[in-house]
Amino acid sequence: MTSPSMAPAPAGPAPSRTPGPAPHDELAWHRIDDDACRTFQGSLELVGRRWSSGILLAIARGAHRFSEIVASVAGLSDRLLSQRLKELELAGLVERTVIATTPVQVRYALTPRGADLMRSLQPLVAWSHRWDEPSPG
Repeated sequence: MTSPSMAPAPAGPAPSRTPGPAPHDELAWHRIDDDACRTFQGSLELVGRRWSSGILLAIARGAHRFSEIVASVAGLSDRLLSQRLKELELAGLVERTVIATTPVQVRYALTPRGADLMRSLQPLVAWSHRWDEPSPG
């Protein structure tokens, strides 16, 4: 069963950048207990770690090799990519596959859990578009 927060956003015009109430149950936060909050905090810290969300987005958009991911995320070093990929793999968000060729190929893909996370982040992205100030031009 899919919870309302996990459902895909309805198709239609892009969200307004004008701050306003979210189109869902505004009192839903009253039902979050301390254990759920701690679990969520750990997940948010993993995704919020520098470069993690960019790496997940690059993989979701089709970058599957190390060099493709580095090229897709501006400013990301090889060392940090290697470190974050290990963390994301340990968290069950990214799967690493070694292909026995010459030279050996390593490919990365989102796991079902990682793909579900990317879908779940869509409401947060919409929220940031509603509330973040546009950059001065």
